[in-house]
Amino acid sequence: MQALLNAISQMENTLDAHRVFHGRGGVYPECEHWTLDWFAPVWVLTSFKAVSEGDLATCQQALQARWQELAPGTPLNWVYQCRATGQAETRLMAGNVPDPHVVTEQAAQYLVHVMRGQNHGLFLDMANGREWLKKHALHENVLNLFAYTCAFSVVALQGGAAQVVNLDMSQAALAVGQQNHRLNDLPAKARFLGHDVFKTWGKISKMGPYGVIVIDPPSYQKGSFIATKDYIKLIRRLPDLLEPQGHVLLCLNAPELDAQFLRNLVAEAAPSLKFVERLANPAAFADIDPEKALKVLHFQNA
Repeated sequence: MQALLNAISQMENTLDAHRVFHGRGGVYPECEHWTLDWFAPVWVLTSFKAVSEGDLATCQQALQARWQELAPGTPLNWVYQCRATGQAETRLMAGNVPDPHVVTEQAAQYLVHVMRGQNHGLFLDMANGREWLKKHALHENVLNLFAYTCAFSVVALQGGAAQVVNLDMSQAALAVGQQNHRLNDLPAKARFLGHDVFKTWGKISKMGPYGVIVIDPPSYQKGSFIATKDYIKLIRRLPDLLEPQGHVLLCLNAPELDAQFLRNLVAEAAPSLKFVERLANPAAFADIDPEKALKVLHFQNA
């Protein structure tokens, strides 16, 4: 675990939430199960396999030593989450977690909840996607599918979007999204639809056409979305939903599916969409095999 300890010894006390250590990318041998995230003022250490109390104590010592260098005299706040199969747990190891817990990223604020569930309310690997949307949203009608807590919507409105339509099956996630909009004092130009996307095409179409569409689905969620059979159904609809020259971000976080999977679906189901670029992931999420990492592809309508 030396690579993790090295990262801890070099971490900074920054304002923005970010990943500090990404063992999951395979860049650091024998540390593939570790990740460390900064959700100020809390460090969140995650292991994807069971680890010993001795290893946790070593991490505690390293975190405490670095924190005293960064913020002398202030308490260390850190949470440990184990995501090993059959042994999932989340434990407050030291200090406390604010309630509500609000973090920042690129001048936007978001509610997070690091003590419950595996998803904390803000996917840190999508930071570059949010930055891209903020730059492309001006005066646009934006459709945000699988909106979760609506971080894309927040940055779209910060970037001057005319309207954002957020759609997600989870009313609870959308409720957090509405709180995120209030946190950022955004204009009332967002709609929040708690629907199944595959049963809502009529309503979605009536609110279009859209200058930008973002699709960021789960890769495999039984009863909701399975990328290998459902993604093509979304892509098939895009030419009719997009304005001429409209943009779309297709996102996929399935290690077993590569970027060519999405490009092939677009070529088959929406050939009027032309591939523009694949957005880089944040540097902290380096992966020895980029095709196993998050894939965010930008296409543009003819």
